[in-house]
Amino acid sequence: MTEILDSPASLPSKHAANIGNLEAGIRQRRRELARRDRTTAIVYPMGMMVVLIAVWEAAARLFSLPPYLLPAPSAIALSMDANSAVLIKESVVTTLEIILGFALSVAVGVPLALAIYLWRPFARAVYPVLVSSQAVPKVAVAPLFLVWFGFGLLPKVLIAFLIAFFPVVINTAMGLAALEREKIYLARSMGLGPFATFFKIQLPNALPSIFAGLKISITFAVVGAVVGEFVGGQGGLGYLLLLANGNMDTALLFAGIVALTVLGIVLFALIGLVERLMLPPHAAEHASLARETM
Repeated sequence: MTEILDSPASLPSKHAANIGNLEAGIRQRRRELARRDRTTAIVYPMGMMVVLIAVWEAAARLFSLPPYLLPAPSAIALSMDANSAVLIKESVVTTLEIILGFALSVAVGVPLALAIYLWRPFARAVYPVLVSSQAVPKVAVAPLFLVWFGFGLLPKVLIAFLIAFFPVVINTAMGLAALEREKIYLARSMGLGPFATFFKIQLPNALPSIFAGLKISITFAVVGAVVGEFVGGQGGLGYLLLLANGNMDTALLFAGIVALTVLGIVLFALIGLVERLMLPPHAAEHASLARETM
C-alpha cells in the first residue's frame, strides 16, 4: 500500500533526473562533435597537402623537370631557407598593408551597412553604385592611385581596401536584415529602446554573418595588397615575386607564393579565433552541428 502511494510522488523527481541526464548527454555529444570537427578541419587538409607534395616531388624527379619550369618541393624548401631573412622582411611589409586595408574596410564597411539597413532611400541610392563598382577591375584603378598618391604605403592600402570592403558591407547588411521583425516588436513591447534592441538583439543575431564577411574580406585584402605591389611596389612579397620572375628564379617565386599562402591562412585563422571568442556558446554549437549534418 505504501509503495503504491509513494510511487506517484517519485515520478516528478525521476522525470527531472531523466531530463538532466538527457541534457548532459546532448552537451557531451556537442562537445564531441565540436572536437571531432576541429580535428578533421586540421587533419584532412594536412593529409591532402602531404599527398600532393609527395606526388609533386616524385613527378619532378621522375620526369627530370627543369628547375626554371617547375622546381621540386625540396628545391622550394631550400630556397625558402636560403632567403628566409628576405621573406620575413617582405612579409612584414605586406602584412602591414593587409591589416591597414582590412581595418579601413571594416571602419567604412560596417557603418555603411548600418546606413543601408536603417535608411531605405540611402540604400536605394548607394547599393547599385556599390554593386557596379565591383565590376571595375582593381588592376585598372591601381595606376591611378600611383599617380595620385605616389609609390608609398597609401596606394597599396587603398587597393586592399577597395577589394576587401564589399564583403563586409554585404554580409553586415544581410545579417542585420535577417532578423525577424517579430523579435524586434517583442523587444519593444518589453520596454527595450532602439539602442538596447540593436545591441542586445539585432547585433548578436547578425554577428555570424558579419564574421563571415570579415573572413572573406581578410583574404581579399591579401589579394589587394599583392596587386598594389605588382603595379607599383618597392617592397613586399608581391614585389619579391616580380623580382623572382624577372630573374627566372622559379624556386624563389614559389617560396613567395608559399609565404603569401601561410600569411593568408594565419590571418584567416585569427579572424576565426575572434569569432569563437565573441559569439555566444550556443551559436558556436549550432554552427558545429550544422556543419556536421551537411
